[in-house]
Amino acid sequence: MRTHRPGLPFTKNGPRAPRPLIGCPAGGRGQRRGGHAAAGRNGRAAAARSEERVPSGPVSELGPEQLAAMSVSSHENRKSRSSSGSMNIHLFHKPGHADSLLTHLNLLRKRHLFTDVVLRAGNRTFHCHRAVLAACSRYFDAMFSGGLKESRDAEVNFHDSLHPEVLELLLDYAYSARVLINEENAESLLEAGDMLQFQDIRDASADFLEKNLYPGNCLNMLLLSDAHCCERLLELSWRMALANFTSLCKTEDFLQLPKDKLLELVESEELEVEDETLVYEAVMGWIRYDLPRRHEVLPELLRSVRLALLPESYLRKQVACEKLVVSHKLGEEIVADAVRCKMKILQNDGVVTGCCARPRKVSQALLLLGGQTFMCDKIYMLDQKTREIIPRADIPSPRKECSACAIGCKVYITGGKGSENGASRDVWVYDTLHDEWAKAAPMLVARFGHGSAELDHCLYVVGGHTAVSGAFPASPSVSLKQVEHYDPQLDKWSLVAPLREGVSNAAVVGAKMKLFVFGGTSANQEKLPKVQCFDPCQNRWTVPCSCPQPWRYTAAAVVGSHVIVIGGDTEFSASSAYRFHSDTFQWSKFGDVTAKRISCRAVTSGNRLYVVGGYCGAQRCKTLDCYDPSSDTWSSVTTVPYSLIPTAFVSTWKYLSA
Repeated sequence: MRTHRPGLPFTKNGPRAPRPLIGCPAGGRGQRRGGHAAAGRNGRAAAARSEERVPSGPVSELGPEQLAAMSVSSHENRKSRSSSGSMNIHLFHKPGHADSLLTHLNLLRKRHLFTDVVLRAGNRTFHCHRAVLAACSRYFDAMFSGGLKESRDAEVNFHDSLHPEVLELLLDYAYSARVLINEENAESLLEAGDMLQFQDIRDASADFLEKNLYPGNCLNMLLLSDAHCCERLLELSWRMALANFTSLCKTEDFLQLPKDKLLELVESEELEVEDETLVYEAVMGWIRYDLPRRHEVLPELLRSVRLALLPESYLRKQVACEKLVVSHKLGEEIVADAVRCKMKILQNDGVVTGCCARPRKVSQALLLLGGQTFMCDKIYMLDQKTREIIPRADIPSPRKECSACAIGCKVYITGGKGSENGASRDVWVYDTLHDEWAKAAPMLVARFGHGSAELDHCLYVVGGHTAVSGAFPASPSVSLKQVEHYDPQLDKWSLVAPLREGVSNAAVVGAKMKLFVFGGTSANQEKLPKVQCFDPCQNRWTVPCSCPQPWRYTAAAVVGSHVIVIGGDTEFSASSAYRFHSDTFQWSKFGDVTAKRISCRAVTSGNRLYVVGGYCGAQRCKTLDCYDPSSDTWSSVTTVPYSLIPTAFVSTWKYLSA
């Protein structure tokens, strides 16, 4: 019977003597190479040193440790020979090595070879290698390296928290870097990928669901993406739910929404409904779907409906007399308050700022101010149905280089230069609901070329030039730093902290309870490449960042949670648009606009950005364009009459009077 001594190769005829190693004194090729190397003094010395280290005797009688010593000795000899001359280097890389390694590991897994843990889901078991699982999943990495009981257990049982088919797909991916995602498994893979921290699987599943998102499944995707922190899928689902609320509010998915998500939807400023009646009926339908459990949340849901936007007759006869409302004391009080608010609006009795009276962004009217020359003398309205721009009202005191801003259903026209070319302090107010003009208290400082914006139901006017008779452009010494605050309820102006640097022709916008001023013309007539930010709580201006480029004659509007700055006074800036993140003060390229616009106007309405006016070379831009962030596309809404040169562009609240 043949025996195999450890450390020696084995053949069918017994142990085979190892092949003589190069540089070893065991005879054969090793001796000849040794003789050749000994031709020089260095070679002889190396051979002598080698002979001193290697024990004598036949190689077949040497053990593993002695053979290892011989191998190390030979390698050291080769290193000493190579170090005396130039060294050639070759990097060997086998591109398919990783795939080949995974393939062989997968074969070992299927044959249950070298596996050291068993995963159990339902009634199925899966033999795996801990190292592979830990390399693919932070969940398993933490489990096996944490020193807890699970790190020593031979079995991990998921019971019924994970379907066996889904776990099998995850393991197939771990051992092959491939997984087949389809409509049947995408949601389960996303959940399991998030639970077991297979981040690539979670992201790939979310990407698949994004591409297969449609109104019929957007509510389910909204809940799924929210639960598993898939931000892009959540944003797309949210936008689709807002845009399709009219059809979704009658579906089973809507009626089964949790209360918090329903509230988030109906409270949104960006809910796209033309008639608030639809929102009220959707909320009542949701309550009736599970009346015993949901009746108690009636007041909370009624507050989320803009009840004062409902027609007066409907509010009095339908809502106030609804049995569910009458049977709930607090709900009855909320409706009664909405009725009083509605009457205040209809009677034009002061400024109404309550949430129940604040129209959603889609329920707004787009108004253009302009004229046949640069003198602004008329207000025009965009008819959303016919897409026509029609005259609405004449401005009592025509002016140029004025500024306009909307608060609620009123438009405030401030300053500018009249027919005598002098700066004005006048403030004219147009009430869109009653089609009436009124004069408000005058500003403290006469100005033109300034900007204005609404913030917390108040009006701010910023910068510009002051009165210099007959001078245009104004002298650098009169560029304004002064900023004024107007309270519509008190009809009173007051000065607040001045700008860090006085500017005119800047873009001014209110966002996240702060006032932002982008670029403009500085006191020395240069373009100012800075963003100036005003915090009304601290009554303080800061310069949090610079603009991507020097700007003036730009337009800015808030779209979602960002500010879009568009246009400028050069060919380059006129064709570009940027997105400003008002929380982080970071800029990102927004994408080129449909047409180059020098000195254009922009406003947001119904979750969309509208841009009008401006010049491209010597030609006036004739289209009113719209950007839809949900589809990331531009479109042309209508053509502006040639006789109209837009001076300002505002969006006002729109009410149903009866």
